[in-house]
Amino acid sequence: MGTMTTTKTILVTGGCGFIGSHTIVLLLEQGYNVVVVDNLSNSKKVSLDRVQKIVGLDDEQRKIRLTFHEVDLCDEPALRRVFETGPTFDACIHFAGLKAVGESTRIPLKYYENNLGGTFILLRLMDEFNCHSIAFSSSATVYGMVEKMPITESVPVGAGITNAYGRTKYMLEEVLKDFYNSKTLDKDKKSTWTVALLRYFNPVGAHPSGEIGENPNGIPNNLMPYVSQVAVGRREFLTVFGDDYDTPDGTGVRDYIHVMDLAQAHVTAIDYMTKKDHGVFTFNLGTGTGYSVVDMVKAMSKACGHEIKYKVGPRRPGDIATCYADPTYAREELGWEAKLGLEEMCRDLWEWQSKNPNGFD
Repeated sequence: MGTMTTTKTILVTGGCGFIGSHTIVLLLEQGYNVVVVDNLSNSKKVSLDRVQKIVGLDDEQRKIRLTFHEVDLCDEPALRRVFETGPTFDACIHFAGLKAVGESTRIPLKYYENNLGGTFILLRLMDEFNCHSIAFSSSATVYGMVEKMPITESVPVGAGITNAYGRTKYMLEEVLKDFYNSKTLDKDKKSTWTVALLRYFNPVGAHPSGEIGENPNGIPNNLMPYVSQVAVGRREFLTVFGDDYDTPDGTGVRDYIHVMDLAQAHVTAIDYMTKKDHGVFTFNLGTGTGYSVVDMVKAMSKACGHEIKYKVGPRRPGDIATCYADPTYAREELGWEAKLGLEEMCRDLWEWQSKNPNGFD
């Protein structure tokens, strides 16, 4: 264990959640130590026990390599203690935030207060404790209602966003840019910041072991956790919102990305930022391929070996017909691309859901 002292330590906010837990697996496997901060409002601490099992850490190794603090980012004194007691952080991957699109339209103030306020406190403490590298969990929702596909990083952001969740992501991108600019103007300070804005499309799937996966509270907001709950018998049928869109089968088309590919993008971004030493970098994280709702249901039926019932309902307000990424820039600049296709997404999702029909409960 003597070699571990030279290892870099990554602070992961929201690390017990879906994308966070999968990213931690890869960080640990690729030699990083990880400190997790999570308030467990929409996640379970047991996900880290599963991560420990996947990576094969014994309890002694875990004490050094994977530490957990149940802290809300909005609680500045508690977060400060994490910075004071912990090792020096080489970088932060910032997943923490409320993320239910529908809910955000009903309780917008809570979303703004939590997602923005927590990030402000995090950035101030990072600056104070000399951690100047952050990978931010953003979203394709920042593009709003884009008609022309595929979406490149140069498409304007901020206009036509249909919900408060998406607007918090857009606002935080702007905050991070302004914050970055303020640090480059300060000539007395030797420190320079690196910021990666990672715009996710639709993360699906699970770790191939079936030990960790998406574990939504209550009724899932996203298509595939809902489909997998129908597949496992927890719900009777899926409601498809609209089948009269201008798409091959009339149902909405989206860019789905395997969570393991997405997790790898974060680890790649950390390495990339280390080499760059300063700058703000924006990447779309998607496959570049759009699949319809019906495509996803059929692929999941194949993975689980039986039919998945669905009914067609009215369109959902704010939904667009088609949305998929142009992932060229991430491939050329970041050296990352999605490797896993629809079959692997559904196979791994079914492995998780069939092993854990009630999630982590």
